[in-house]
Amino acid sequence: MITRPDPRGVVITTLLVLMVATGPISTDLYLPALPGLQGYFGASAATVQLTLSVYLGAFAVSQLIYGPLSDRFGRRTVVAAGMGVYTLASLACVLAPTIEWLIAARFVQALGGCSGGVIARAVVRDVHGADGAAKVLAKIAAAMGLAPMIGPVLGGFLTNLFGWQACFIVLTCAGGIALFGALFVLQETNAALDPTALSPRQIMRNMGTLLRDPNYMGYALTASGSYAGAFAFISGSSFVFIQVLGVSVQGFGFCFAAGVAGYILGAQIASRLPGGVRTVGWGAVLNIVFGLAMVMPILIGIETVATVLIPMVLYMIGMGIILPHAQAGAVGPYPRMAGTASALFGTMQYSIAALLGIAVGQGFSLAGGVTPLPMAFGIAGAGFFTFMCYLILLRPFLWRKPDLE
Repeated sequence: MITRPDPRGVVITTLLVLMVATGPISTDLYLPALPGLQGYFGASAATVQLTLSVYLGAFAVSQLIYGPLSDRFGRRTVVAAGMGVYTLASLACVLAPTIEWLIAARFVQALGGCSGGVIARAVVRDVHGADGAAKVLAKIAAAMGLAPMIGPVLGGFLTNLFGWQACFIVLTCAGGIALFGALFVLQETNAALDPTALSPRQIMRNMGTLLRDPNYMGYALTASGSYAGAFAFISGSSFVFIQVLGVSVQGFGFCFAAGVAGYILGAQIASRLPGGVRTVGWGAVLNIVFGLAMVMPILIGIETVATVLIPMVLYMIGMGIILPHAQAGAVGPYPRMAGTASALFGTMQYSIAALLGIAVGQGFSLAGGVTPLPMAFGIAGAGFFTFMCYLILLRPFLWRKPDLE
């Protein structure tokens, strides 16, 4: 019999970080290669950008099934299957002969990779309960932030030394490690399997309960708006920094890492703050203020690394504060359907981000080439959306009770 580690211990937390990180690292690692993919495949910037947005769209929608599956069959079995699909699809990306093949492989990669985030949030809720989940998720978020911080820097070196395919070889190896961990390290944490979780009627009933809950929707939409701003940066930053601002491929990796450092700082701050509406509100204020702060200089013709990067770092601090508390606030009240609640949360988060990412790519096309303005408008719009969701949906709860756990 295999002896598995304590689900509250460092080993399992590290494994959960890896599983959650498959999502962001699958986009961040190869960001420095995006401009080079244009030449390699002879494709436009908007077409190459689809390797990001199609991934995120599939990542969003497929979460809806992983939640109910894990509520029905357990967390470990479902995440192992997902990591297996992710690993094989990552290998298919390495072998892509055309941009269409790469986009299709990215779609399948997302179908498997999204299991990591859904199951990890549900496992944390299973093990730590509603009260302890926020602090654990904040610590995971801070640790996970190292992946996208290192990813673009490593991706820049890999792309220069071995070509863009090397990035996907690394992702294949990471998927294999996560698969091994799911099979032989992670223990089952869902102590109350729900035999009706896959019933269409039960799924619709659960979804309806969540969608009608203003507390759940407020947290989910506020987090979705904040993350969408970050994805607008992910979608456009490599083109803007490398092609417009003249930053080298390796230099872009360090610029992107600075943004991620802001997210890590925000997550560290979040782990020391009480959970609830008021804390999320502070993050929403940072999002709207520094989203607008990026647009203003660009509108008057000031386009420098500093005027783009500094507001983004401060925006990311706000996102780091929002995400862990919003995740815990949304999923915490639903212990019997934590998987479904986590899945719907992720679907909204990544769907809105994917749509904004596509809009940024189309903005480049409409502008006749790459400029910072579509990306900056996307980030500012996301910040405004985030703040309005907080103001309309969450802030009223401050008047009904001291705060939400």
